[in-house]
Amino acid sequence: MKTPKQTKKNSIQELAKALRLSPATISRVLNNHPHVHTTTRNRVMAFVEKTGYTRNIMASGLRTNRTNAVGLIVPRFSMFMHTEVITTIQSGLHAHGYNLIICQSNDSLDMEKDLARTLYASRVDAVIAACTLSTADFSHFDILTENDIPVLFYDRVPVQPYNACIVKGDDFRGGFIAASHLIQLGCKRISYLSGSLTCNIYIDRYAGFEKAMMQHKMAIRKDWVFYQELTADNARKAMYRLFAKAPFPDAIMAANDVTAIAVLEYAKEVGIKIPEDLRIVGYSNDPRSAIITPSITTIEQFPANIGQVIVTEVLKRLKGDVGSEVLYPEPIIVPVELIRRMST
Repeated sequence: MKTPKQTKKNSIQELAKALRLSPATISRVLNNHPHVHTTTRNRVMAFVEKTGYTRNIMASGLRTNRTNAVGLIVPRFSMFMHTEVITTIQSGLHAHGYNLIICQSNDSLDMEKDLARTLYASRVDAVIAACTLSTADFSHFDILTENDIPVLFYDRVPVQPYNACIVKGDDFRGGFIAASHLIQLGCKRISYLSGSLTCNIYIDRYAGFEKAMMQHKMAIRKDWVFYQELTADNARKAMYRLFAKAPFPDAIMAANDVTAIAVLEYAKEVGIKIPEDLRIVGYSNDPRSAIITPSITTIEQFPANIGQVIVTEVLKRLKGDVGSEVLYPEPIIVPVELIRRMST
């Protein structure tokens, strides 16, 4: 068998001729089509690796109107929630022949807008996005939806109706069961550390907290509710204010685990006993919440489940199983669960 020179960008036709296979078979292998015999796939891929063949994705996309690529925009790769979701999505889509282009917005709205335009220009087949904390207007995604490119939002999603699939954890339920847990343990003075109420996840978590407090006829002290960026530094500042003057809270509910961990560390530094003097509940089941001493009660969001739902919904749209006439679909809500640990 004659081997094409490695310096040449071999066409599918040349590969087919060299391997004595049809161009259609070569194309199916290169596009990771599931219905190709393993022996044939291995033979083609071994030859591709040997000759240094590189498929021109853009040129292929122009011919087929498909690139077999899906774009993903996340605020930060370092966030545990998104790490799990990314891993699940990438594995799930790859099994169906799609590559994932992963982009980080750094929680910058301007960068998010640029990434939406870049993914459109890259001719991706669909876009998945978890938006920034400051994203209130989602019109920069219109260029995708108006050109029949499916868009799916997860976690941080539009508050107002938008023509896209939405997948999210049950943040209202999470806030409700976290607050109810503290109330059932006898806590009477509960402080809440929230993110900005411009973001859906913090709107819903606070609404759940509020519902539980109202249901048990407990007053919410406005000066004990903090709306701020959920950083360790801000959590420490909130703790300083809360414990500067009696009466002190007997429980703190934090809208994420970063904040809950900072609350715990501050309490230990100043001699507040956990859970005897102060009970703490976090949110998201960050791995650190399980290994810190004492371990922190939290809300499990099941990010892998969210990722699996996203894969299913994206594939439905790529296969045309969801018609364009389905406008403003109902959000898909993934259940959450309270994980009780030593902090309560």
